[in-house]
Amino acid sequence: MKKFVKLLTLLALLFPLFAHAAGEPYTQDKLDALNQSGKPALVFVHADWCPTCRAQDAVLEKLLPTAEFKPITTLRVDFDTQKSVLKAFGVRYQSTLIVFKGGKEVARVTGETGREQIAALLRQAL
Repeated sequence: MKKFVKLLTLLALLFPLFAHAAGEPYTQDKLDALNQSGKPALVFVHADWCPTCRAQDAVLEKLLPTAEFKPITTLRVDFDTQKSVLKAFGVRYQSTLIVFKGGKEVARVTGETGREQIAALLRQAL
């Protein structure tokens, strides 16, 4: 039994290393559907190896489930594999957050990890 408890403790400590970024995988069809419906959207350009992206992810995981930001749908772009999407958005760096309101891009930031600054960005989508 003690070995089992130790194993669970170890897994709990390692879990954040294997956590996935906030949001669902990006597709143009998903963004088009959100924009056509007028729903607020966040496009999160993420790389698993990026410490800034992980810091943004930790902030987003706390903010997005709150009542204020629950209406926002997050779509995650993989910086390493979705190069055509990066080009279409004119994104050169991972850790880029882009918000959409009423079907149009309203704001973006790159490298921002402050909770209040990210919350202010998200509010622009509402």
